[in-house]
Amino acid sequence: MTNSLVPPAGPQRVLALAQLSNSVGDGAYYVTSALYFTHVVGLDPARVGLGLTVGWAVGSVVGVPLGRLADRRGARGTAVLLALATGLAVASFLVVRDFVPFVLAACAYASAQSGLAAARQALLAGLVSAGERTGLLAHLQATLNAGLAVGAGLGGLALHAGTRSAYLGVFAVDAVSFLVCAGLLLRLPSVAPRVAVDKRRGSGVLRDRPYAVITLLNTVLLLRMPLLSLGIPLWIAERTAAPTWLVSALFVLNTGAVMVFQVRMARGVTGLASATRAVRRSGWVMLAACAVFALSAGASPWVAVGALVLGAVLQVVAEMGQSAGSWQLSFDLAPAERVGEYQGFFGTGVTVARTLGPLVLTTLLVEWGTPGWLLLGGATLVASYAMGPAARRAACRVPETDAPCEDVEAHALAN
Repeated sequence: MTNSLVPPAGPQRVLALAQLSNSVGDGAYYVTSALYFTHVVGLDPARVGLGLTVGWAVGSVVGVPLGRLADRRGARGTAVLLALATGLAVASFLVVRDFVPFVLAACAYASAQSGLAAARQALLAGLVSAGERTGLLAHLQATLNAGLAVGAGLGGLALHAGTRSAYLGVFAVDAVSFLVCAGLLLRLPSVAPRVAVDKRRGSGVLRDRPYAVITLLNTVLLLRMPLLSLGIPLWIAERTAAPTWLVSALFVLNTGAVMVFQVRMARGVTGLASATRAVRRSGWVMLAACAVFALSAGASPWVAVGALVLGAVLQVVAEMGQSAGSWQLSFDLAPAERVGEYQGFFGTGVTVARTLGPLVLTTLLVEWGTPGWLLLGGATLVASYAMGPAARRAACRVPETDAPCEDVEAHALAN
């Protein structure tokens, strides 16, 4: 794997450009959507939260069949259509004025986004060799962060202007970004549809209990996702004497670290054994991060700042290691003919974490304080250690061989 932040020319670079285009739009959407729906559209904040929750719940369910569609009808064509559908869903927000149309638009947006993520993973699997996938996903994660940062800057300009036209402009940019993404994906070589032939997996991913356990454990690890956007800001405001501007600084630190170091962190993850080691190490680092974050409570302002910065460094190291390991596991433990379907299911962990994470983090951190931090770190460590046995169990179900379970397990964990 190269140290370069730019992936090699060819399909890998086109995939990165497609990721960059729609992440710029997403970044602008994320920082402006709440105020747009409440201040411009005029919806009640509680209704906005309910509508978005319903939308992502529907999206998490729809992601699996859309991923299966990518496997059976072709990943490139499905990804292009879903990118266009996402752009149209974003554009529909421009004309929404009431709650019910808002919920329908939110469901369309979340469903298209979830399906697009699964289809792109199937497309990636069809165009990139198994040994290069984790490295490319690291590039894509760095690209994602760069695009979100640029988009957040554009959204910040709209927030500063505060006008209806500025908000509408942001949503228009987001819609166009997905059209550009579709155009870039169309430049990629087509991937032949994959036909499921293994009868033992005829019931699909929902009957694959070992893979479901992997997904559940990964969801526990992903509960840290709202940490920088919600948990840390509330912790700083309610429990520490640190200045509030530190929230922005820690976000920039996290984003910049992922952009620069994610590719390097993923370099050594090449198989199930290295993936489970990376996840296990990340559990220890996350536990240390939680303990350091907890030390910031009740300390002087500058001691609190030091503890929070150190905790943020440890947290982003844990995040990058966990991401690299989970990417490898999610691909290696999925049957080759059902990558889209399985990635659609694995991606539901992100939706669940985004939905439950705010409630979990506010309860643990703001209400419980230091014990809550230690419980979060302990749960992460337990889930990270459980990932090893779960991966060995899932490796026994790899359909490409009829060897005894022990042989499959040994072969999988040795590579």
